Amino acid sequence: MTLPVLGTLRFQLVLLTVAALAAAQMISLWLFADERSLAVRAALGFEAAGRAANVARLIEEAPDELHPSILRAANSPLVRFDLSEVANVEQTNHSDGGLVESHIRTLLNDNFSRDIRVELHEIEEQILPLPYLSQEMADLHLAMMQGGLSALEMNLSIAVKGSRWLNVGTRFERPPIQWPLYSMLTFALSAAAILIVVFWFLLTRLTGPLRRLVGAADRLGRGEDVAALPMIGPAEVRDLTSTFNRMQDRLTRFVADRTRLLAALGHDIRSPLTAMRVRAEMVDDDETRESLVASVEEMQSMVEATLTFARGLAGSEEPEVLNVGDFLEELKSDMVVPFQLEGENSYEARIRPKALRRALRNVIENAHRYGGATLVAHRARRDEFVISVEDEGPGIPAPELERVFDPFFRLEKSRSLETGGHGLGLSIARTIIRAHGGEISLSNRGEGGLRATIVIPFADSQSLKGD
Repeated sequence: MTLPVLGTLRFQLVLLTVAALAAAQMISLWLFADERSLAVRAALGFEAAGRAANVARLIEEAPDELHPSILRAANSPLVRFDLSEVANVEQTNHSDGGLVESHIRTLLNDNFSRDIRVELHEIEEQILPLPYLSQEMADLHLAMMQGGLSALEMNLSIAVKGSRWLNVGTRFERPPIQWPLYSMLTFALSAAAILIVVFWFLLTRLTGPLRRLVGAADRLGRGEDVAALPMIGPAEVRDLTSTFNRMQDRLTRFVADRTRLLAALGHDIRSPLTAMRVRAEMVDDDETRESLVASVEEMQSMVEATLTFARGLAGSEEPEVLNVGDFLEELKSDMVVPFQLEGENSYEARIRPKALRRALRNVIENAHRYGGATLVAHRARRDEFVISVEDEGPGIPAPELERVFDPFFRLEKSRSLETGGHGLGLSIARTIIRAHGGEISLSNRGEGGLRATIVIPFADSQSLKGD
């Protein structure tokens, strides 16, 4: 299961920063190790060349009987000297040979009067130390090289007096990549310092304003009053905040203007309806008078219902954090219509209790009117809670499941308010539930009857204990 924190901007920026630091450190280490390897190889090559030049000079200046002693003294575990009639190197065959050869000629004060041959090649396969090393030295050498020997082998053949050749063989391995303590400490300190700066920037300049913007947008979507957000953070975040503040101001003015218009409309319509009612009472014919009075009363009822629906029924009610189970228990005790209630009492939600109570009352009364026995169940689910209202009635034809939420739509075709109402109950319920950021839907049950499912998200401030 993916953790929610893995998808946050903060986590991804921190991960990107750490990955970039690690990549830069690895590249620096690789470059450093490669340069170090080249420097060590060059030093070892010149050192072997210098020893070879000195031994060649001694061979030429010392008597023949001392030559074996000179060779034994010059030999070492990594450099081997031999005096022979035949050169081990046929010809110089590598790009660096000129440097080594030039170094030897300089030490011998030679102006190309003698033949000096240099051969250098890389040993790519897995190799063992030089064959003339002792077992103890070989084991130590393997341990130092961490078990992997990738080496360069250099062979020299220097012409000396007496038509002989001084053959020199040496092998030097590339130094393994090392992780010195100070490099790791430097990386850790650098990463810590950069992450502190990144966290400060994210918390104060980027994610902080964005989180406030998300919370304000959620509260605005629920119909709550939201103060203008401060203009802080990078330019892009400030532009986004400014746009949100302007949008909020326009929506607030729009809703306020609509509310004033509806209030004026309701007042103006009530006056002619009242006058019509008075004049209807003056009609002498009883049947005509009763018919006119009933029509005027129906018109007044429809006007009141329409105005209530158009205002969204949220009004200026402030949301409260309430226990959902206790809220539904109180609703059950207040309603005349009986219903069975099931659910947990272990979670809270931020709601407008009066508005939501009216929405649920409309849904439950509608279920009881057309379906008889009613079951109301509720539960917490992740970041939302669900209320289902089930009845045992005939259900609704599938094409009408969505249409019943339209204002003034009635499945019951009679004009009786006792049996069909105005057709605004479910419309009002959907308006209220959507004002909470939720949704309501209807579906026919397989075993018969209708199920209304209400889903409302939790607010950030509530504490949830559920599934």
